Amino acid sequence: MRYGYARVSTEDQNLDLQVAALNQANCLKIYTDQGVSGALHSRPGLDKLIRRLKPGDTLVVWRLDRLGRSLRYLVDLIDLFGKKDIHFVSLMENIDTTSSGGRLLFHMMAALAEFERSLISERTKAGMAAARAAGKHVGRKPSLNCTQRAAIKIAIANDISLDILAKQYSVHPRTLQRFLSKSSNDALPST
Repeated sequence: MRYGYARVSTEDQNLDLQVAALNQANCLKIYTDQGVSGALHSRPGLDKLIRRLKPGDTLVVWRLDRLGRSLRYLVDLIDLFGKKDIHFVSLMENIDTTSSGGRLLFHMMAALAEFERSLISERTKAGMAAARAAGKHVGRKPSLNCTQRAAIKIAIANDISLDILAKQYSVHPRTLQRFLSKSSNDALPST
């Protein structure tokens, strides 16, 4: 069975163009989401449609961006469809996973998405390394400031329990354990 999916981002936009194209593409049932962003992965109409799809069915959209904005989300979703033997068609981009050319185009898009993720990861790692080399702190703000860490060391030396200190400083006891472990390692002489 061929199912259609149409979406517009705002309530004042119109679904008519998409619905007409999906009807012309012989969709027997069309699910819609009106006033729902494509950035959201969970949408009432789309969720209902995905639950309804069975092996051998085909999901048709007017354009890829109607299904989702994130290339990674689209790749994951269409890959999931492929594993469940559900076909996918995007009318404007001429993607049809029922044909070998459509599957090739989809796999090329997936490869480009993977390449993009790799580039982002490499740039992030390089930026973090450059920040560390410049002596900047990388990561989230420490839970405890210098004054608090000094006070905790004194309290531990006076046999105050980690649980009491954790409550006093509003942190988890493991945060204190990591701090104490790191500070004892920092105090060790290098060999």
